[in-house]
Amino acid sequence: MTAQANLKAVTAHAGDPRAKQKIDIMTRDGVRLHYKDWGNGAPILFVHAWSMSSDFWEYQMYPLSTQGFRCVAYDRRGNGRSEDSGEGYDLDNLADDLAIVIDRLDLRGVTLVGHSLGASEIVRYLARHGSARVKSAVLVAGGTPPLVKLDDNPDGIDPAFVAAARGAYLANRAKWLDDNAPPFFMPDTSQGIKDWTRAMMMQSSLRAAAETQRNFAGADLRPDLQKVDIPVMIIHGTADASIPIAFGRRTTKFLRDWRMIEYEGAPHGLLVTHAERLTKDIAEFAVG
Repeated sequence: MTAQANLKAVTAHAGDPRAKQKIDIMTRDGVRLHYKDWGNGAPILFVHAWSMSSDFWEYQMYPLSTQGFRCVAYDRRGNGRSEDSGEGYDLDNLADDLAIVIDRLDLRGVTLVGHSLGASEIVRYLARHGSARVKSAVLVAGGTPPLVKLDDNPDGIDPAFVAAARGAYLANRAKWLDDNAPPFFMPDTSQGIKDWTRAMMMQSSLRAAAETQRNFAGADLRPDLQKVDIPVMIIHGTADASIPIAFGRRTTKFLRDWRMIEYEGAPHGLLVTHAERLTKDIAEFAVG
C-alpha cells in the first residue's frame, strides 16, 4: 500500500463512528467488558446465560447480522474474555453493566434478547433504567419469578435443593457440568457442541459463577416485570430441566404486553438445539 493510500485508509477509519467502538467497554467500576458488534441495521443486543459467554449466541448473531440487523453481544464480567472484578455480581450491578453497553454503543430502538440469567438482567435493566432506548425484549428460558420457593411463591424450587446444587458445583464444577449436560441438550446434539459449551462454561470465573448463581436463584423480579412497558416475547422449551417452563408461563402474569411461544420438547440449551427456529422467531419479533 502506498503512503497516500495508507493515509486515506487511516483517515476513513478515523472518520467512521463505528470504528471508534472497537475497544472493550469500561464499566463504572473499571471492569473491561469484551463485546462483539456484527452487521448493520436495526439493533439487537444479546445477553448470555449463567456461566456462558457471548459466543453461545453465534448461531443467532451470524445469520441475523447478514439479514439487516446489527447484532451486539458482550461477555458478562467474570465470563469469557471480560475481566473478573471479584465483585459486582448482584443483579443491580449487572443491569448497570448492560446499561453501560447500551449507552456506550449508543443503541436506540434496540431489541434486547436474554437467555436464562440474561433474561433476568434485561428485566432488572428495564425496571432500573427504563425503556427509552429499547423497542422490545425477548426472554428465552428465563426464570424471572423467584426460582426458589417462598411463602408467596409455593411453586418455586426447594431452597435446600438449590443450595445442594451450588455446593456440588463449588466442590467439583467439572463433574457438575458433566452430570448436568444430558438434559441441557437433545439426544442427537453433537459431541462437538457439548464439548464447546462445557469449555465455555469452564472458562468463567468460579467466583463469578457462584455469586451470580446465588443472586439469580434468590431474585424476585415480579415487581420489576410490572414496570416493563414494552412488548415482550417469551420463548421456553417444554422439556427445560434447568428452568422449567412453568416459570416462563408465570412470567406472563406480571407483564402488560406479551406473547409466549413454547417449543415442544426443547431443552434449556435451545440456542443450539433449536437454533434455526429461535433465530427466525427473534427476527420476526424484532421487525414487528
